[in-house]
Amino acid sequence: MKAKNKDLRIGLIGLIIVVVLIFIIGLYVYKPEKEIIQGEAVASEVRISGKVPGRIQQFLVEEGSQIQAGDTVVVIYSPELNAKLEQATAAEDAAMAQNQKAIKGARKEQIAGAYEMWQKANVGVDITKKSFDRIQRLYDKGVISAQKRDEVEAQYKAAVATAAAAKSQYDLAVDGAQKEDKDAALALVNRAKGAVKEVESYMQETTLISPINGEISEIFPKQGELVGTGAPIMSIVDLNDIWFTFNVREDLLGNMKKGSTFEVKIPALNNEIVDVKINYIKALASYATWRATKNTSEFDIKTFEVRARPVKRIENLRPGMTALIEEPNK
Repeated sequence: MKAKNKDLRIGLIGLIIVVVLIFIIGLYVYKPEKEIIQGEAVASEVRISGKVPGRIQQFLVEEGSQIQAGDTVVVIYSPELNAKLEQATAAEDAAMAQNQKAIKGARKEQIAGAYEMWQKANVGVDITKKSFDRIQRLYDKGVISAQKRDEVEAQYKAAVATAAAAKSQYDLAVDGAQKEDKDAALALVNRAKGAVKEVESYMQETTLISPINGEISEIFPKQGELVGTGAPIMSIVDLNDIWFTFNVREDLLGNMKKGSTFEVKIPALNNEIVDVKINYIKALASYATWRATKNTSEFDIKTFEVRARPVKRIENLRPGMTALIEEPNK
């Protein structure tokens, strides 16, 4: 009996040991996995494009170049724009010449000619006046008929009218163009100058400059290719304006609130742990919603975009690097 009891105790102890081992193994096997949220670094990006179509004449930078605001990055050649500038300049010259003519008035030769015509008309008035006076005296004496007198009188009146018209032409030549004509000529000049300035402003768009400090991340066309109005030519990223973005299910938001701070790990920087501060939270569109598959105890879960900026500058951080949030609800 003693031997039997001893064997029973040994078997019971062995069973207990097996149960303990199974329990320990179960703890490791069925231990809940650590929740990890993956995101990435994103930087501000500016695309360079021109207002005028043309052909890429020269790139002054290459992908990866560090540039400053105001640096020239690309030159576009547009022969059509050069032709329009020549046309606008010629129209401006013609308008200015017309304006000078209106201001200056008639030439000396024109004034002298108008004066001579006026004097000639005055001589005609004197001759016809003397002829009319003689005819009038003869008519008074009954020597000639009334018809003859009327014909001479008509010639006299016509001579007077011709002299008056010649005098008006002379006065017009002396006075020059009217105020309205001068204003119209000046308006043509201003319109022509405006057309030239417009074309010159477009000419400035053939030499494109960088609006920010940054790095050339991508160049789209090749040198010599045609680009249209507004077509993107290159992208510039601002490495001084960088943040992290995460897509987080709403059941994992936990303590993630706007203004809160938490830690993220960056594998590309030797798993460096950095502090970030949330500055943006917004629900994504319905395509990012997890749909429940059961009718009970489950519900649709929305996904939110969470943006967070580093509390301090992170050396060597670049757009696209992965950022990890471990156990977000702790």
